[in-house]
Amino acid sequence: MTAAALPLPRGGSAHHLTGTGALIRLALRRDRVLIPVWVLVVAAAVSGVERSLENLYGTGAERAKLAADMNANGSLRALYGAVFGDSYGALTTWRIGGYAALLAGLMSLLIVIRHSREEEETGRQEALSAAMVGRRAPLTSALATAALADALLLVSCTAILLGAGQPAAGSLAFGLAVALSGLMFGAVAAVAAQLTENARLAKGIAGAVLGAAFVLRASGDAAREAASAGSHPMVWVSPLGWAENVRPFAGDRWWVLLLPVGLIAGCVALAYTLAGRRDLGAGFVRPRPGPAHAPASLAGAYGLAWRLQRGTLLAWAVGFAFAGAVFGGIADGAQDIVGDNTGTRDLIRRMGGHVALTDAFLSTLVGMLGLICVVFTAGSVLRLRDEETNGRAEPLLANTVGRLCWAGGHLVIAYAGPVLILAAGGLAMGLSYGITVGDVSGELPRILLAALAQLPAVWVLTGLAVLVVGALPRLSAAVWGLVGSVIALGWLGPVLELPQAVLDVSPFGHLPKLPGADVTATPYVWLLALALALPVAGLSTLRGRDLD
Repeated sequence: MTAAALPLPRGGSAHHLTGTGALIRLALRRDRVLIPVWVLVVAAAVSGVERSLENLYGTGAERAKLAADMNANGSLRALYGAVFGDSYGALTTWRIGGYAALLAGLMSLLIVIRHSREEEETGRQEALSAAMVGRRAPLTSALATAALADALLLVSCTAILLGAGQPAAGSLAFGLAVALSGLMFGAVAAVAAQLTENARLAKGIAGAVLGAAFVLRASGDAAREAASAGSHPMVWVSPLGWAENVRPFAGDRWWVLLLPVGLIAGCVALAYTLAGRRDLGAGFVRPRPGPAHAPASLAGAYGLAWRLQRGTLLAWAVGFAFAGAVFGGIADGAQDIVGDNTGTRDLIRRMGGHVALTDAFLSTLVGMLGLICVVFTAGSVLRLRDEETNGRAEPLLANTVGRLCWAGGHLVIAYAGPVLILAAGGLAMGLSYGITVGDVSGELPRILLAALAQLPAVWVLTGLAVLVVGALPRLSAAVWGLVGSVIALGWLGPVLELPQAVLDVSPFGHLPKLPGADVTATPYVWLLALALALPVAGLSTLRGRDLD
């Protein structure tokens, strides 16, 4: 769809929204793959968790014991939230509700910024505005696209729980809590898009708000008394805590939904006000001028790549250190958490690949760190495409910087960054678990090595991302589909008891289950060879094609 295809305004106060419908159709066309993938991943997670709970805890006594054990463990409350009931629906809400709300928020903020600030930053919005698009039409279309995506989440989550035989009221409450959480952070992103001139910084601001909401919720649940029926004040401060306090299948507190509705209304009103008081492409937070003389660390393509990605890398390393410390703190309680439930034991052993329950649990947690790390490395590689499409690569390549040198700067971060991130997670996890069991010198090295052993699989996904960016640049968004598929296989494959042939599609399926498993060189040799061949092929095609 071109700018000329958009309608012209006809006058009157409604002219500020002229062209909104066309922009929504354009946004939906651009996100015709991205939105369904997000929705399917969240829906599959909800379905998989509900089914696994029915298979693992067949009696009311088993479910009641699980709820009591979870509420008695502060680390698990921080990770998943408090349990407010022992029905299958309430346990499903506890296990996946918080993460579904988190994923919905991430999806929505990315959609809103992509179709608002990113359009201005790349200059596409200026071309569309030449067709007399209304002043508030771009923001309205971005919010409407996010709202449609969240509506799909609402319908799919509600339908899945209804299809599983859960009560209609609780199913609808769950779907609304997830969808409104997503729309909340879409509205926050709309405000962030007005504040800054840079889409990456806008994502950082909105993402920081989302991360702070998660930390507040986790801290409040960890501090909550196990026997308390109420929520900690920090949970009420967190927007993600509101989704928890709706309590689907455990009272269905509909009035709590007024809190996200109020925040959405306030943020949308603020975003519209700010949008009407700035010029196209401008922001209220002006970029700071750089120093008169560039530091030596900025010299060359590698220094520039480091400058562009160091903040993201540091944030990921800190986040993994925090997650590793939490994981290490709960690992020693695996025996108490599982109790006598044979189904849960079998599930953890399928995921962790061990007979020894604690080692299987540790292996599962380390594998989660490896899977999540793929998100960082994919984003780091896609920064190449971002620099290309935004026109920032062309001035560099017009000088003496070659394409391989330019790409190499970003790829050094993409390949070396996971080493730092996984090391931070492994060190924190090993230290936390070692302190818990009183054997730091013995447990820290083996857990650290287990975390670093995830690198070959992470690098294979990195190489695939390089190949897509180099050979199929217009399909670069498909990299997130690959990442989502690998994460879904790793998390849901054992729960759904998928065949090993399906699980082996993921490079993580070929890694030994460390710590505790016997290590052979064969899988590492093949994975490292693939991790080397894929980027070589990608860089070769990048060198020979035209830049967009």
